[in-house]
Amino acid sequence: MAMPTSVPGGASHAPAPAPGRLPGRPDEPPAPALRRPRRGFGLIGPRRQRHELPPEQYDAMALPIGDDGVMIGVGARDQPAVLGLHRPSPFNVVLVGGLWTAQVIGLRAVATGARVTVETGRQQMWASLAQAANGGHQSMTLHDVGRVPPQGPSIGSPVLVIRDAGMRPPRGRVTSAPWQSVLTLLPYLSPVAPRLMENADLVGVQRVSPEEATQVGRIMGLPPAEVESLSTLPDGVTLWCDRQSRLYVATQPTDIESGLLGGARRMD
Repeated sequence: MAMPTSVPGGASHAPAPAPGRLPGRPDEPPAPALRRPRRGFGLIGPRRQRHELPPEQYDAMALPIGDDGVMIGVGARDQPAVLGLHRPSPFNVVLVGGLWTAQVIGLRAVATGARVTVETGRQQMWASLAQAANGGHQSMTLHDVGRVPPQGPSIGSPVLVIRDAGMRPPRGRVTSAPWQSVLTLLPYLSPVAPRLMENADLVGVQRVSPEEATQVGRIMGLPPAEVESLSTLPDGVTLWCDRQSRLYVATQPTDIESGLLGGARRMD
C-alpha cells in the first residue's frame, strides 16, 4: 500500500531587479508577474466539490478498520486492512482466536511507535517476543494478571494493552482510555465472552466450533453465511466485525515475524 507522504513544496523566488534599478521605484512600471509552476504539487487539476458526509450517515463508517493504524493483513480483494488502535477515545477490542495473531498485532503496534503492555499468566510465551521488540527500549512490557500499573498514555505515546488472561479474564485494573486501547484475547468462547463482545467496539473471530459460531452470530447479528464460515476459516484468517460492518482479513507474517513466531496458526 502506498502510504501518504509529505511532499515538500519549493519556495518561490521573485526575479532579481535589473542592474541600476531599485525594486519598488514608483517611476518605473512594475515587472509583469511570472506564473511559475508549483514545485512539488503538480499541475492544477479540475475543481470538484468536496466529499462531504452528512451526520446521519456517520454510522456507515463505524467499522474502525481503515488506512491509518496497524496493518493487520489484507481483505478479500487484497486491499490492505489497517486497524486504528491509537485513538483519542477509549477503544476495546475482543479477539476470539489464537495467541499468534495477538502477538503479531502487538509487534506491529510497536512498529508504529506505540507502547505495548501485555497482561498474561504465561509470560514464557511472550518473553522472546518482548526481548526482540524492545531493542534497548521498554516498548513491550510483561505483567502478571492483575498487576498492570498505570501506563500514562498520551497522543505522543499511545498504549496498547493486550490482556492474555485465559478463558475467564478478571476485570482489569487498567482499562481503555484516550490513547490507550485494550485488546482482550479469548482462546475460545466462555461464559464471560458474551459480555465482553457486547461491550467491545470491535470483535475479531477466528476459527471456532459450529456451536460457538452460532453463539457468535447471535451476539454480533451475523447473517447465516457468515456464521457457517466461522467453523471453516483457515489459519491466520479473522472475521473482524461490529454491529454494522464485517471484514475478513488474512494475516501473513513477514520474514522477521516468521523467525520470531513461526507461521500463522489458530492453536497455541
